[in-house]
Amino acid sequence: MKKAIKKILLIGFILFLLIQIYQPARNIDKGQAQSDGFANFYKAPTKIQNILKNSCYDCHSNNTNYPAYSYIQPARYFMEKHIKEGKEELNFNEWKNYSVRKQRNKLNGIIEQVKEDKMPLDSYTLLHKNAKLSDQQKVEMINWLNVIQKQQNDR
Repeated sequence: MKKAIKKILLIGFILFLLIQIYQPARNIDKGQAQSDGFANFYKAPTKIQNILKNSCYDCHSNNTNYPAYSYIQPARYFMEKHIKEGKEELNFNEWKNYSVRKQRNKLNGIIEQVKEDKMPLDSYTLLHKNAKLSDQQKVEMINWLNVIQKQQNDR
């Protein structure tokens, strides 16, 4: 019985080492400075820029700040999957490329997600405590987004 357990553990360890070979491309846009189309487009105040940077950009921009655990599989795989899905839903760097209609819809979505505590995801804030929005940050963000939304609707 002990030999079987040792064999299983050895095979498991070898498989763990083998999956480390697979390292997907990182979400870092080396072709441009780390700018944000969204914040620049709306001339976001520094407080709002900081909220976006700390709580949104890792999954919703072309530049992710990778923590140490992201170098180890399978954590890396799950992280890249999250980033891909996040960018497909909303990419702040691509904001200027969105149609006015899509921008309005995304603004509505952002406001709702923040109001309902759906963003940032609990799975993200579990490991990134500083990304969790305080009540004050939520109010600041929602108020600013409502002003932006009103400006959009007045166009």
